[in-house]
Amino acid sequence: MSPADPTTPGPLLAPPDGAPERLQPPVSPAAEPFWAATRERRLVIQWCTACEQAIHFPREACPRCLGTELEFRPAAGTGVVYALSVMPGPGNPGMAGRAPFAVALVDLPEGVRMLTNVLGAGAATAGVGDEVSVAWEPLADGRHLPVFVRT
Repeated sequence: MSPADPTTPGPLLAPPDGAPERLQPPVSPAAEPFWAATRERRLVIQWCTACEQAIHFPREACPRCLGTELEFRPAAGTGVVYALSVMPGPGNPGMAGRAPFAVALVDLPEGVRMLTNVLGAGAATAGVGDEVSVAWEPLADGRHLPVFVRT
């Protein structure tokens, strides 16, 4: 999703040549709408309609008010790096060929913090406070993994 138009998907990042396939994240019933949206490269965030709290990761009940009236809304697809660790080499075999990359906590304007990767040019020099936007890494089952790139 571009910062200017949340209906436009962000860039698709192909895995580097020879890189192994990423592990497929499991899908819980609560997260099904989140992962379904990634098939279209749309970033959505769960919201509690009772207390208007944004929620991430998707859950069965709101952690703030325990309400179960939950829905998914489009996200801006932008954020700010809250914390990160730059990985000069792969921490696990599934990330071989992708280094350097950053494991990051990204604050989204919707009010949630997402654990993700910062990839692409500039990942090795990414820092706290950097502005980022969503990009997508394809997964073998047709979903896309939301990752971020520096803007």
